[in-house]
Amino acid sequence: MPALDVTDLTKTYRRRRADNVHAAAGVSFTAPEGAITAVLGPNGAGKTTTLECCTGLRTADSGRAVILGRERKGPADDQWLRERVGVMVQSGGLPMAPNGREVLRHVARFYSPHADLDRLTGALALDDALDTQIRRLSGGQRQRLAVACALVGKPRLAFLDEPTSGVDPHARRTCWELLREERAAGTSVVLTTHHIDEAEELADHVVIMANGRVVAAGTVAELASGYRLRVSGADPTRIAEVLDRVAGSSTDGATFVDWSDARRLSAVTAELVAAGIPEARVEFSQRTLESVYLELTREEVAS
Repeated sequence: MPALDVTDLTKTYRRRRADNVHAAAGVSFTAPEGAITAVLGPNGAGKTTTLECCTGLRTADSGRAVILGRERKGPADDQWLRERVGVMVQSGGLPMAPNGREVLRHVARFYSPHADLDRLTGALALDDALDTQIRRLSGGQRQRLAVACALVGKPRLAFLDEPTSGVDPHARRTCWELLREERAAGTSVVLTTHHIDEAEELADHVVIMANGRVVAAGTVAELASGYRLRVSGADPTRIAEVLDRVAGSSTDGATFVDWSDARRLSAVTAELVAAGIPEARVEFSQRTLESVYLELTREEVAS
C-alpha cells in the first residue's frame, strides 16, 4: 500500500477578469510507503495546490487522494488524518506565540507521545531561534521551525512544501540528514522542491509536474537513464534528417535525441559524413535528472 495515492486530481481557480487557472489538471501519482518522494516542477506547475488538496487545506474539484489507505471524504476524516499526518505549508502557517520554543511546545501538546523537542531543534540547528520572536525570525529559521512543527507529532506521513527554501547550505544539509533519519524510522515524506540536487540527494521516488499534470515519475536512475546526443552545424534541417534516418522515425526537426544506449553514435557520425556534413559538431553525454527536468518543463517556463 503506498503512503499516498493520487488519482485524476483537479483544481481550477476561477478569476473574473482573466482566464481560469487550472492548477491541477488531472494529477495522478503514488508515493511509496517508508520513502521520500520529491515533487519537482517550476512555479505554477501545481505542486503546492496538489499537496494542499491532499492534506485538506483545499478542496479538489474532482479526483481522489488516498492517504495511508484512507480517502479524505470530508471533515469527519480530519481528526484521523491529523493524528497520522504532518503538514508544512510553503509560507506562514506558524501558530501565534511569543517565540520559537513556545510554538513547538504548543504544537507538541496536540500529540502524545510527541517527538523529542531537543532532538528536533538540534537536528535543524534551531537553537538560535528558540527564544526569538516569531516576527524577527529569518526566512530560513521560519522554514526550519515549520519543518519541526510538521514532524513533532511523529507522523506516519509528512507533507513538506519547499522545506529548504531560503535556507543556507549548511542548514539545508542538516535538514536533509533529519529527513533521512525520519525515513529510516519508517516515516513517509512527500516534499516539493525546486532544487534538483535536493531530489538527487534525498528522493527514493521523483515526480515531475508541468502545467498542472505529472509528466514523469520514477527513481532518479530510471528518469536519468540513457544518453543524449546533440548535433550542431550550419544546416540544422539536414542534421535533423540524418537523425531521423538513424532513429528510424521523425524527431520533429530536433537536432538532439535521447537514446537508451551508445551504439547509434557511430551510425550518426557515418551518416553525417555520407550526407556531406562532416563538419557537424557531435556532443554525446549521459542524461541527468536536471537535463530531463529542463526538457520536460521547457515549454511551461517559456510561457
